[in-house]
Amino acid sequence: MKKKSIVIIVGLAVLIGAGAWYLGRGGQHAGAGEKNGKGDAKGGTQPPTIVNVVAPQRQDVPVVLQANASVTPVSTVDLHPQTTSTIRTVHIKEGQFVKAGELMFSLDDRSERANIDKARAQMARDAAGLADLERQYKRSEELVAQKFIARSAVDTLKSQVESARALVGAGQAALKAEQVNASHSAIRAPMAGRVGAINVFPGSLVQLATSLTTITQLDPINIAFSLPEASLGDLLAAQKNGPVAVEALGTAGAKAASGKLSFIDNTVDPLAGSIKVKALFDNKGTSLWPGQYVTARVTVQTIRNAVVIPQSAIISNSHGTFVYVIGAGQSAQQMPVARLHTFGLNAAVSGLNGDEKVITEGKQNLRPGARVKLADASAPKREGKSTVAAQ
Repeated sequence: MKKKSIVIIVGLAVLIGAGAWYLGRGGQHAGAGEKNGKGDAKGGTQPPTIVNVVAPQRQDVPVVLQANASVTPVSTVDLHPQTTSTIRTVHIKEGQFVKAGELMFSLDDRSERANIDKARAQMARDAAGLADLERQYKRSEELVAQKFIARSAVDTLKSQVESARALVGAGQAALKAEQVNASHSAIRAPMAGRVGAINVFPGSLVQLATSLTTITQLDPINIAFSLPEASLGDLLAAQKNGPVAVEALGTAGAKAASGKLSFIDNTVDPLAGSIKVKALFDNKGTSLWPGQYVTARVTVQTIRNAVVIPQSAIISNSHGTFVYVIGAGQSAQQMPVARLHTFGLNAAVSGLNGDEKVITEGKQNLRPGARVKLADASAPKREGKSTVAAQ
């Protein structure tokens, strides 16, 4: 039994050794095959990268700052009475446009008119007293010349005449004061504008704190908005060169209103890092309304004959900002550029002549000097059919 066991163990060992030798030999052959495959790959040439290109455009590019804005009136007045009285007549309607000086409200002025009459009567009485004293003074001058009365009596009459003249002057001032008080009963428009809601009616008792209505000036009108602190230099430089154009865009489809920059605040808000700005607009058609939200567009300069390319063609990394263009031998060439201004999907740049073929698609697979091939050139042509590129 022991001999049979030994024979079986030896046989198994031989079989295992033969199998290991066979597998090792097969692995060597496979490794050699892989090495030969790699060598073939290295020995081949890299195929060209398929790319799309665009030609830079030459155009004038306006540098525009954009912000959300609100329409604010140049002036608005909250009308209050200057006396306690009752409304006699309302001469206007809500929403009406009024001219400067137009009569809006009439108050009960009977008391004021009575005071005017009283002041006139008082002034007439004082004037009559003055006239009597002046006649006495004139006679006393004649009598003192004839030495019928003493000089002291004449001096007394003279002082009485001067006192009476002052009393007449005070009466005239009192009459003017009563006339001013009476004028408060007629409330007129201090400026041209649109009337708001009317808060009183005929017979209403009004006091100094009572708000009658408001008048808002609509033409011209302001829009107010804030711009980043970084834009302050461009704003000031543009203002020195002349009027700065501003557009106000309202609801979609509405025509943009054109105005001029009118105000730059004298301080920057340190918390928000912004500067407050206003623009003045002619508003004869009342296209802008107080409280309305609009989009303000400020044109601070125009880059003349700028080179414009799609922003998608620009690459930025640790080495700088550049684009790939097709160079000699259909190879990719790096061209450093600098963004001057971005707008929409495009950007005005410096560093290009304008006659290059700028690569827009496929650039992620490129290296300087890599061979490239235009996508249109690589597409198979079909007889009897033509392909039209969308513009």
